[in-house]
Amino acid sequence: MPTLVTERGIVHYEVYGRGRPVILLHGWLGSWELWRETIELMGKDFRTYAIDFFGFGDSVEHTGDFTFGNYVELVNQFMDRLGIVKAPLVGHSMGGTVSLGMAARHPEKVVKVAVIGSPIEGKSLNPLLKLVGYKGIAQLAYKTPFVLDSTIFLLTRFGRAGAPVYEMVRQDASKVSVNAFFQSIGTLRDTDLTNEIADLSLPIMGFYGKHDVIVSPKQGKVLVKHAPTAQEAWFLHSGHFIMKDEPERFHSTLTDFLKNGTSSNPTQNIQAAERPATVPTS
Repeated sequence: MPTLVTERGIVHYEVYGRGRPVILLHGWLGSWELWRETIELMGKDFRTYAIDFFGFGDSVEHTGDFTFGNYVELVNQFMDRLGIVKAPLVGHSMGGTVSLGMAARHPEKVVKVAVIGSPIEGKSLNPLLKLVGYKGIAQLAYKTPFVLDSTIFLLTRFGRAGAPVYEMVRQDASKVSVNAFFQSIGTLRDTDLTNEIADLSLPIMGFYGKHDVIVSPKQGKVLVKHAPTAQEAWFLHSGHFIMKDEPERFHSTLTDFLKNGTSSNPTQNIQAAERPATVPTS
């Protein structure tokens, strides 16, 4: 299990493939497991690094800081420790917001950014998620398995891959500490990147699903409005977990963007990338 020691804690990550580096960042209550199929498909073209944020998966934070700014610094230190001078960032939900924050604060290290169902404005989060950003409510939900499981079910049932996504998120949530649970979503709720992304000149692609009930899909329009280089890929049959709901089109569009900096036609299906021979097993 690859790990890396930073000033704030131990970072677990998975690395796979060959070629140019690409860093993958998961969302709230997630882990690197979200990207298992993605790194399998992209491994023949890129060397992929899938990180567990502090407090999620197998990463451990020593100072108890599970805020948006600390996650941006995690990515910054991760790249420094591994000698990754510059790379594209791909982030789902909270991970996409962190990716844009990294691009705004350390633009010299970021080649391009792909965000999937990511909030640009924290007010776009589902009201249930806004509530668990408060410590008292978070502790109640965290300590009451039925409440937490029911919330996860309600938030993951609207995509094509509802049952597998629910099980994946439920398993990942079982590893999250209560402080990471409420601090991370609380700081995301209060984030607004509209000013920070206005000066970005690197390629940006936003992936948004029509049936997303976790983050308003209208955030794709907000991204395009405020980031001058951004374009949007709209997925009519997806919820929040586009990579699970429409995997072939998602991966082909993402690969095209990473290779070319743009997608020739984000609204059309593109043939999925060929699978490499083996994938990580842990």
